Amino acid sequence: MLALFIKLLLAHFIGDFLLQPSSWVQDKEQKTWQSKYLYFHTAIHFLALIILLQFNFKYIWGILLITISHYIIDLIKLLLTQKLNTRWLFTLDQIAHLLVLAITTYIYEPFSFQLETIYNPKILLTFTCVIFVTTVSSIIMKTIISKWALEENNEASLKDAGAYIGILERLFVFAFVVMNYWEGIGFLIAAKSVFRFGDLSKAKDRKLTEYILIGTLLSFGLAISCGLVFNYLILLL
Repeated sequence: MLALFIKLLLAHFIGDFLLQPSSWVQDKEQKTWQSKYLYFHTAIHFLALIILLQFNFKYIWGILLITISHYIIDLIKLLLTQKLNTRWLFTLDQIAHLLVLAITTYIYEPFSFQLETIYNPKILLTFTCVIFVTTVSSIIMKTIISKWALEENNEASLKDAGAYIGILERLFVFAFVVMNYWEGIGFLIAAKSVFRFGDLSKAKDRKLTEYILIGTLLSFGLAISCGLVFNYLILLL
């Protein structure tokens, strides 16, 4: 089952990302169903599936299902491009394609999914920790450092960039602690210091330096603490 799904997924990656130039995407967005590249794109998916499935024609109906559904999903996406947010469209488009791949895999190699698996204590612990280092930690940090909040300069940075950087930062730190790869945390601190050094040296603002330092220490501290708690509790479950 897994081997078949990986082959289908690889074919999807090749067709949707590796062999789809940006010029094709732009032409499809402008001409929708009249774009020749929409059909070239669909044909590439068909050929990739044929090749990766080693010309085994017992999968021919699955190949046709994936190819035709891919054309329909892409066409719907193109027709909605001007009406919906691009990021949401991309996400929904990829989810739809992956669902078709999963259905095709199930047709040929049925697999079972038990809802009880989600309630496994180790999985619940993982979800809890991920939510903590992303959403919960962000609120905790915002509450603590709001006491020293500085005036925001929206022109100097991307909207919400700091929040996203903090979330990714804590996820990396949490993962490094779970994997017992403490060197990774040191590398992350060094990389962040290099990027921040220029801002701080130009600003010559002690308040800004202290504010960034407090935020960094809080962010890393929360993520490290969560990682240590995870490692301790996972052994007890």
